[in-house]
Amino acid sequence: MKFSVSKEKLLEGLQTVQNVVSTRTTLPILSNVLLQASEGKLRLTTTDLDVGVSGEFDVQVEKEGATTLPARRLATIVRELPSSEVQVEIDSKNVASIRCGQSFFKILGLPEEEFPPLPKFQNAKEFKISQKQLRDALKKTSYAISTDESRYVLNGILFSFKENKLTMVATDGRRLALVDIELEFPRSQEVEVVVPAKCVTELQRLLGEDGELLMTVGDNQVAFDIDHTLLVSKLIEGNYPNYRQVIPGEPKERVTLERELFLTAVHRVSLLASEKSNSVKLVFTKNNIEIAANTPDIGEARESMTVSYKGKDLSIAFNPDFLLAPLRNLGTDEVFLDLIDEMSPGVIKIQSPFLYVLMPMRIS
Repeated sequence: MKFSVSKEKLLEGLQTVQNVVSTRTTLPILSNVLLQASEGKLRLTTTDLDVGVSGEFDVQVEKEGATTLPARRLATIVRELPSSEVQVEIDSKNVASIRCGQSFFKILGLPEEEFPPLPKFQNAKEFKISQKQLRDALKKTSYAISTDESRYVLNGILFSFKENKLTMVATDGRRLALVDIELEFPRSQEVEVVVPAKCVTELQRLLGEDGELLMTVGDNQVAFDIDHTLLVSKLIEGNYPNYRQVIPGEPKERVTLERELFLTAVHRVSLLASEKSNSVKLVFTKNNIEIAANTPDIGEARESMTVSYKGKDLSIAFNPDFLLAPLRNLGTDEVFLDLIDEMSPGVIKIQSPFLYVLMPMRIS
């Protein structure tokens, strides 16, 4: 196998696939990237057996073939090479010779037969989704994914394809983020799957601003085909909890907030929230909101904001990190905070189909 390619192109290709490579693997082959050169293209593939990424780009192929090389080491070498043409030649024992300018490296590889193949999809359901819309939806929901291993089904995002819309939900039991995307598909295609966090992270890195992607849903696998790159992942098995029942009914009060102002005020006040109780209190009085935090052995902080509020006086406390997360990830100037009473969840909404449910904390 022999090919030549610019340093920049090879490095970009390696950076696209190297993130899924596990640093703590018992199988040496999983630390490697599969290189397949044929018909003027080089395909690079990596996998950790749960998530796999594969991408291809144009190279000058002098001799077709395939091998596997240590992914991170190869990327490190290519990154340090001078900016010019890189020539890679692999011998029959999977030893790679890399030449670039005055530099020469030799790396030992493993045969391609040992590399686990990415799954094939038969009779799968397919959906075309705008890259920009999906990227935006992931940004608005992914921060609410649970990291608690004991509730494994929550360690991902629910993709629910029903009634000509895609509903995406993430929750950790104390907060919930939900986005709807209008999408046309036949009723026979309706399906609900949970895409794991690692796949979500890779997907966010791969998605661009333009064009569509093809999402393919199999029995226990999902694939995302994005601009010459294929991302494949196992799905999380199990029943996702009924998220509809935690969304509160009609609010008694709706407060319109300037997102950026509210975000910075809550952030400042949260600097004096105690690590133990970790809460900030919102006190609503006529046309005013006071944000306060109090830690007996450290001190207290408070800040007022003028808002349009005509309801009865109300105090409610939230975890500041959970309150800040959606504010940081929404792009709108205004957000709405819907409230029922001190003990009911608060709901953050915007003009488009998004909502964020946040459980209140006890006010001591």
